[in-house]
Amino acid sequence: MRISYPVRIALIAALGGFLFGFETAVISGAEKTIQSLWSLSSFWQGFTVASSLIGTVLGSIIAGKPAQKFGRKKVLYVIAIMYLLSAVGCASSTIWILFILFRFIGGIAVGASSVVGPMYISEIAPASLRGRLAGSFQLNIVAGIFIAYLTNFLFVGLGEDAWRWMLGIMVVPAGLFWALVRTIPESPRWLILNHQEDAAVPILQRLGELDVASAIETIRASVAHSSEKLFQKKYSKPILFAVLLAMFNQLSGINAIIYYAPRIFEMAGFDKAHSYLQPVYIGAANLFFTLLAMSFIDRFGRKKLLLIGSVGMIVFLGLTAMAFQGGASSNVIFYLIGFIAFFAFSQGAVIWVFISEIFPNSVRSQGGSLGSFTHWIMAAIISWTFPVIVEGSQQGGFYSFVFYSLMMLVHLVFVWKFLPETKGRSLETIQKELGIE
Repeated sequence: MRISYPVRIALIAALGGFLFGFETAVISGAEKTIQSLWSLSSFWQGFTVASSLIGTVLGSIIAGKPAQKFGRKKVLYVIAIMYLLSAVGCASSTIWILFILFRFIGGIAVGASSVVGPMYISEIAPASLRGRLAGSFQLNIVAGIFIAYLTNFLFVGLGEDAWRWMLGIMVVPAGLFWALVRTIPESPRWLILNHQEDAAVPILQRLGELDVASAIETIRASVAHSSEKLFQKKYSKPILFAVLLAMFNQLSGINAIIYYAPRIFEMAGFDKAHSYLQPVYIGAANLFFTLLAMSFIDRFGRKKLLLIGSVGMIVFLGLTAMAFQGGASSNVIFYLIGFIAFFAFSQGAVIWVFISEIFPNSVRSQGGSLGSFTHWIMAAIISWTFPVIVEGSQQGGFYSFVFYSLMMLVHLVFVWKFLPETKGRSLETIQKELGIE
């Protein structure tokens, strides 16, 4: 079966999402060993885990400008190099501060990936495929999470240096990404934005554009004000929607679960071996339901998926909280799989697609950076505070999951009352429907 050109280059760009997911989840297998190795308090353990996320916040802030100046492809290439450096550095570090530095570098790569990857894919994807192709970035994220949990489980029996194998194996997908990203074209929208229409023509033709001249004229008109600043009144709607959606994504508690999955299962009464096995089931559920969401996102639309997911997340987060209040139980695995299923089917599949769609061409890189920055600053807060909360109180698990459940109730109201639908619309049409001229 021959893969079409837009699909092939979108999947290559989406490999950055695989590394994003792997780098995010792999620390879950190493974090307790690292805490013991360097005798870290719960506060400094939270900081060690969150150091990557602090880098992610920085990466999401700074990625937009080089992507605008030098192009999406060149930035993706630099991201691949940073992933390679982080993998080698984390696996070989013998000093805590060096480990933090390489985690930070990996975090910058994740933050930049979360901005530039979806941006590139949305700009090369035909409108009829954009939801699924942009969603392939999220699919790769959850595939990376699953593989990280699986390799953690496989390496856990290798002795005191098992954590080094867990972190170092990332050199394999990072090297593949580095090699393949060199083969993709530059975004035609970026070329037109930078007055390189002649270079954009053959790319648009290969992407299946039937009326290239008309497409170039439409894109050129939409970026007529490319020097504009993001923060002005006419962009208030996309700013509000992107920021709130990114906040709610993390207020679900998803990163606390991903980063601390083995610890959570130990809190629930599982032994060490099973505490590393259960996250594999979590990762598999995440992958399966993200695949399911990809088959529905361009049929059902973004908003309907978010509404369905909100209801399921409220229920299963509430059940998880009650399990911890009752002294925890083996049912926690089923409740967390339920939560992951609804998260993957909704928030997980939609967030990067929606943020990459909602901003006009002229400020898309700035808007993507804003959405990603919001997402990662919230992720850093949640991941840093989680071990402090659960170690500081016998009911820490209960309070955490009650809070996440309540946040998803507020999210349900926000989506139902305010969020627009972007399904099946060109990027320029979405701009017009939001009243942005």
